[in-house]
Amino acid sequence: MEKQQKLVAALENGSVIDHIPTDKLFTVAQLLQLELCTEPVLIGNNLESQVMGKKGIIKIAGKFFSEAEISKLAVLCPNMRLTVIRNYEVAEKREIGLPEKLTNIVKCANPVCITNNEPMKTVFYRKDIETLKCRYCGKEQKLKDIKLK
Repeated sequence: MEKQQKLVAALENGSVIDHIPTDKLFTVAQLLQLELCTEPVLIGNNLESQVMGKKGIIKIAGKFFSEAEISKLAVLCPNMRLTVIRNYEVAEKREIGLPEKLTNIVKCANPVCITNNEPMKTVFYRKDIETLKCRYCGKEQKLKDIKLK
């Protein structure tokens, strides 16, 4: 059997975000403020993928994501995979899907929406796999056009 070199080292404890579209990898890294991490961070881009052709991956030692962070990731790149590693073992693995409801994550594109004119949290509902709808003004927004708060 032919041995294959691993491109990415194993993590003792931390998180792996996999199946990131290559054109979104550095946007995800910026969103997560990885430049502020004091633990090791590995960012790989244009890696071979049977599912996607090419993909990006981020491994972060000692980092475990909150549900709010996961929701932001889902808006940016639905269908990424999150793996939690503890003691070099996979503790949890899941696909990051777009939640039914997003609170204080997305900015409404409607300039007259109350959320843009009063100090309040935004609330969006998932209309379909590519569209969100503002709870307050009803404005629909495509994921590709969304601005995060």
